[in-house]
Amino acid sequence: MKRWKIVGRSVVWDVTSGDEHTDFIEESSFGVSDIVTYGTESGRMTLSHHLTFPSLRIRPNDTCGSYCVESDNASRHKLCVDGVEVRESLRRVTIDGILTLLCADEESGIQTETSLFPAKNEKAFCEEVTVRNVSGTPKKLTLEGAEAELDHTVGPMGICIACRTTDFAPVTLDAGEEYTFSVVYSARLANKPVPEIDVSAEKAARVDTVKRLTSVMELDTGNKTIDTLFYFSKLRAGESVFDTKFGRIHCPGGGPYYAATWCNDQVEYSGPYFAYTGDDVLIDAGMNAYRMYMPFMSDKYLPIPCSVIAEGLDFWSCGDRGDAEMYLYGASRFALAAGDEKLARELLPAIEWCAEYTNRQKMQSGVIHSDTDELERRFPTGDANLSTSCLAYDGYRSAAVLERDFGSEELADEYDKRADELKEAIEAHFGYNIHGFDTYRYYEGCEVLRSWICMPLCVGIFDRAAETAKALTSEYIMTEKGTKTSEEKDTLWDRSTLYTLRGLFAAGEREKATNVLNRYSEIRLLGDHVPYAVEAYPEGKGRHLSAESALYCKVVTEGMLDFAPKGLGKFTLKPVLPVGCDHLYLRNVKACGMNFDVLVEKDGFRVVSRDDDTVLASGGIGERVTVCGKNK
Repeated sequence: MKRWKIVGRSVVWDVTSGDEHTDFIEESSFGVSDIVTYGTESGRMTLSHHLTFPSLRIRPNDTCGSYCVESDNASRHKLCVDGVEVRESLRRVTIDGILTLLCADEESGIQTETSLFPAKNEKAFCEEVTVRNVSGTPKKLTLEGAEAELDHTVGPMGICIACRTTDFAPVTLDAGEEYTFSVVYSARLANKPVPEIDVSAEKAARVDTVKRLTSVMELDTGNKTIDTLFYFSKLRAGESVFDTKFGRIHCPGGGPYYAATWCNDQVEYSGPYFAYTGDDVLIDAGMNAYRMYMPFMSDKYLPIPCSVIAEGLDFWSCGDRGDAEMYLYGASRFALAAGDEKLARELLPAIEWCAEYTNRQKMQSGVIHSDTDELERRFPTGDANLSTSCLAYDGYRSAAVLERDFGSEELADEYDKRADELKEAIEAHFGYNIHGFDTYRYYEGCEVLRSWICMPLCVGIFDRAAETAKALTSEYIMTEKGTKTSEEKDTLWDRSTLYTLRGLFAAGEREKATNVLNRYSEIRLLGDHVPYAVEAYPEGKGRHLSAESALYCKVVTEGMLDFAPKGLGKFTLKPVLPVGCDHLYLRNVKACGMNFDVLVEKDGFRVVSRDDDTVLASGGIGERVTVCGKNK
């Protein structure tokens, strides 16, 4: 069902009579993340909060050890008119970086408009409520149950206290008048005061944050659904950064996953995307993710953890998921795309360590051993899987580029040699015919199609591209909602669908890619659960994990544009247009030390410097060109 519509830079649900529906959305800032459940039940608005405060901890101080508090609809404040509770019936929902719920009570003649957003730096989440008297008579307003202590928990840092406060004061509204008050959900340690929150200022700060995160890489394809989902993806990918003892770090979110980083979500997915933004906060969060793994890189070459947790104080692992290969790939691409020599030099020893670790995992067949993959044993992977070897291949290539930039020609040649050999091994070991498609098996002995056979396309291995594209879009694994992880089960992970899209576009399979992209984008932006990419279904009930949204952005940057950094001040790209689009404009990209626009039209493309309008490069559709900065 297409419940939502696009209005400017927002999505809107106009609630019709009898439309019973609830949904949830996550909103995050440096001190808090809130999964807000909203909707309409039995004709009345329902609203509840699952609040997480990542820098407050509970026992055990593990992956899920962030301080969390529930505030359900039953315990919500009650707005009363002349002593009778207002019956808030939901009329309109707007999402534009702030969740706004418009309600009406026809009997009392009262309208309420509730805006929900996180405070920027405080451990607090805000509800700003505007009450309008649309009747013809004065109305006396009172509020019940807004002031409350929600929780009192002893943790390793002290006693964590969560409370709800309000600035409401009883008031009489004349006909046509309105009154605004706020309700704040906050948390603190017992020896700290309840924070004083200027809700109006925090709302303005939220607007500024949304603008900051979405003003880079402005996409215009003429397809409103794609452009708007890209806009929201930039917001969700960027907002999930939290203050911790380790500094600001990006976290998946979703309810359990805070104050921690993962080698897939942060190192492989979001880090390289952040490098295109030029955003100081995101670059810093990306670097901190890479830094968190450096103390685990010793001369014994033990596997690095899958995740560094609890603000950097502990780790979690389920064996070797190919984490060093994720790091080799992600850190190399991040260093090159960020275009900052100082950051690249800081990352180089860790990249070299991962390259050596990867080489030590090479099996007799030439592919790379790992115990499992990023799905952590949910599905079989054998002793070597296609994803790990593909990440290693691309990681070697990018590491070689970085070494050459620093004058290490011998090591660069060695990395390229390893990549060449690994490419041949991937073909020999994983190349396979399944259901008549000359594609790949995910591991030795695998006789079913798996979604991650898209990985060779994502790293520029196109030997089996046409048949792999057919397999990926076949009835065996492609559904209306995305790519099944395995043809045997109905489990969907958006991350594999988004990697598939990236690979299909990069391989030039425009028609197949566009068909999937259009279906996917409409469901995620305008369907029943909006407006972001989700982690998995049915697992996690479609949580809005942050890094999945970064992968949607990379469908454009590394799929449609096939952007590949080739030095700290150099990159290549090979644009294609989605079917039905006569242009693709990506403006205000900050990568490889440059700030530029990519302007793609049917008859060719240009890369234009935003500093002086210089045309840095041009070419035809599907033609790969090299773009160099002034220092190159």
